[in-house]
Amino acid sequence: MGDLLNLERLAHFSGATLLAAFATATIYLHQCRSYFNLIRQDFIAYQRQRNENSAESSTKKKTKEKGSNPDDNTFVIGFFHPHCSSGGGGERVLWKAIQALGELKEGKLMDRRTNKSKKKSVSTSADDDTLNNCKNLVVVIYTVDEPSATYEKDLLTHVRERFSITIPKSLSLHFVHLHEEKRLLQKSKRLTMMAESLGTMKLAWCALSAVTPHVFFDTTGCAFTFFVARLLAGCKVGAYVHYPTISTDMLSLVWKRRPTYNNDAKVAANPIVTCAKLIYYVIFAFLYGLVGSLANLVMVNSSWTKNHIQYLWKLSGKVHVVFPPVDTKSLKVLPLADRENMILSIGQFRPEKDHTLQLVSFAKLLENEEIKKSDVKLVLIGSCRGEDDRQLVDQLQKRARELNIQDNVEFVLNQPYPVLKDYLGRASIGLHTMWNEHFGIGVVEMMAAGLVTIAHESGGPESDIIQSPWNERTLDYSNCTGCLASNAEQYAALMRRIIKDGSSSDLAMKIRENGRKHAKQFSDEVFMNAFKGALLSSSLLK
Repeated sequence: MGDLLNLERLAHFSGATLLAAFATATIYLHQCRSYFNLIRQDFIAYQRQRNENSAESSTKKKTKEKGSNPDDNTFVIGFFHPHCSSGGGGERVLWKAIQALGELKEGKLMDRRTNKSKKKSVSTSADDDTLNNCKNLVVVIYTVDEPSATYEKDLLTHVRERFSITIPKSLSLHFVHLHEEKRLLQKSKRLTMMAESLGTMKLAWCALSAVTPHVFFDTTGCAFTFFVARLLAGCKVGAYVHYPTISTDMLSLVWKRRPTYNNDAKVAANPIVTCAKLIYYVIFAFLYGLVGSLANLVMVNSSWTKNHIQYLWKLSGKVHVVFPPVDTKSLKVLPLADRENMILSIGQFRPEKDHTLQLVSFAKLLENEEIKKSDVKLVLIGSCRGEDDRQLVDQLQKRARELNIQDNVEFVLNQPYPVLKDYLGRASIGLHTMWNEHFGIGVVEMMAAGLVTIAHESGGPESDIIQSPWNERTLDYSNCTGCLASNAEQYAALMRRIIKDGSSSDLAMKIRENGRKHAKQFSDEVFMNAFKGALLSSSLLK
């Protein structure tokens, strides 16, 4: 009898505890929403005052239209992209997306019948909130860059020179500088993914505490920020995912105990530590799936990424494949014939890009007696984001000396787009070596520029870009668009054949022509239309 009483008391106590916890969480959530809503209203008031002080507002009084959002005709989209001033493919996607929003603000909407943008008068009907919000867009960018008097002007100049992207002047931009919180993005030596995810959540809290938008748009793959933005701040959430933070491929590598840049050889060699890491990965993957499912709109950059995101974010709804924008228009004018014996690599200097494989492959190429060493050159061009990247470049230069190829290797760092374009117009072969590259903007750029491109046989390059590869067993190369390889021997063999036959051989010219033609489906125009289409078909702007 006493035991039953104790059990009954325990049940009542547990129930009361859960009820109290639920009530506390509800009150906390309500307070958070109220807190962030006040911040949003303060920013809207600031924006309204800014508009009233402008020359245009002084001559033309704006009136509130029926059917528009209630926040004084101001609809705020905040982009979470801490390193927005970098020069990589992710930044090109960011600024092209912002340019697309600028066009939406000006009334250039998606024409689904012709798959082209056209000028269309913006409807102001009471039931068309999306169109009203489009013309009242304000963009906020959360960055860890330090502020300066000329920051916005200098950054937009950099964007124009590096990416050939011009942001419409009609679109109001506002930067939130989180440089004092930059430490939150520092890499951890232990439990890296979890520690970095918690760091991004804290940074998102700081960002939203400065300006709370209607829509929080993540373009950096920081899915754990969705928890702060959606649940605590009450924002709608959009995401452009370049690659999943964790994937089944990563789990497979740990299970097979294969050493890679993110699976240390010491860990791979120890079965107990490997088991512990697997458990950690599974727990993280579960949490990653939960927070990812909070997104209202999900765009991904490739079929490969889509498959992984759909598997992990099971509750997120439809996943839109929106290929990253590539400036194929300016590259297609470069000549195809009479190229130098230059092998070009494009990509940020990061461990996962596996530049070491490029050096080893190039060294094997030069070992071949059919290749005259003095006639061939490897150029690695890309950007460095910080000290870690610069240290990697030092290590690569050291490795080149160890392989005795330093006189044939050139490193080109942090150069503007015209420099990159010059190399693309001279090189004969394009080299890409990242395993499971999520897409491969550099691969498309090289194909559009007319290089015979050799990419890694995995990820986006295999699934979306080089779908008709050539190798030495291929008899009919009339439809081949490039080459795929997975080890140093294969890379060296493919480079040897192209160089031996000559840069203007029938084989090389056919691959160049096909590659350039195929690259058109990844153009800026295709991205703009796909991005607008996904945005307008969603509930994000309502």
